[in-house]
Amino acid sequence: MVKFELRYALRQPEAKGDNFQPRYQACIEQCAWGDKLGFSAVMISEHHGSPDGYMPSPMVIGGAIAAVTENMRIRILSLVGPLHNPVRFAEDLATLDLVSNGRLDPCISGGYVGYEFEAMGTSLANRKEYMEEIVPFLHKAWTGKPFEWKGKTIRVTPPPVQKPGPPIWMGGASKASARRAARYADVFLPAHADLMPVYREELQKLGKPPREPRGRSVMVWLAEDPDKFWAEFGPSALHENNVYGQWYEDWGAWNGYVTEKDTDSLRATGRYPVVTPDELVAQIEERGGNLTVMFHPMAGGAEPELAWES
Repeated sequence: MVKFELRYALRQPEAKGDNFQPRYQACIEQCAWGDKLGFSAVMISEHHGSPDGYMPSPMVIGGAIAAVTENMRIRILSLVGPLHNPVRFAEDLATLDLVSNGRLDPCISGGYVGYEFEAMGTSLANRKEYMEEIVPFLHKAWTGKPFEWKGKTIRVTPPPVQKPGPPIWMGGASKASARRAARYADVFLPAHADLMPVYREELQKLGKPPREPRGRSVMVWLAEDPDKFWAEFGPSALHENNVYGQWYEDWGAWNGYVTEKDTDSLRATGRYPVVTPDELVAQIEERGGNLTVMFHPMAGGAEPELAWES
């Protein structure tokens, strides 16, 4: 079965100014459009203090999306867990699950961009303890009943719609994160495929049944004339790619991106495929319809008008 999804980070390079409202408005309107067409999910992300305004409050955006959609899953991929107070984290996720009528899929990761942690008064060194504890904490919190935690009695109300709570996804780029996901997560999203054997081995040790990730997915941009589209879209793609790539170089956690010198070299990597509608249909048919197609229409600061065209 072919599925269609949307993705947003809502970046806008500083050279484009500081009026983000049209970009945020387009995100909400495009989600309403996608929901009416049967798109299965929207993926929104979280980072903090980025010069290009990378979306810092995905749960707020998630609530706005929930208000204009009825069926689309709201997937926050990913939430930088250690930057959130656990009690408030449980409350906000439960509230978003309530306003979306049980359509939330939270993906929790340990994060890797050091300056975000410094700005929040913590450090990368605190990630391991938090990530080991947060899922058991959420499971207790979402019962809606009082529970003991580190010498305190805590109660989180109201509970979420999904029972026993929203399915918890975990992302990661290390063997430790793969093993942790086997212990706690409902879904594991590895930064690279080499981690899946580690994940499966840990599941086997724990006596848990295999949990394979979702099927093959592709991220595409559509255009009747790909060359013409790339001429306008390429600089935005290069901005997104190189900021992610620089984060990888600065902080050492693989995120799938390597910096490129120009739009031509980036296009040659295939990381940002621009295809015609007919080419996309051919890809879907080649895979027997077993494919998830993701659109990332405003990637890197692409203008809303160009995003709608795609």
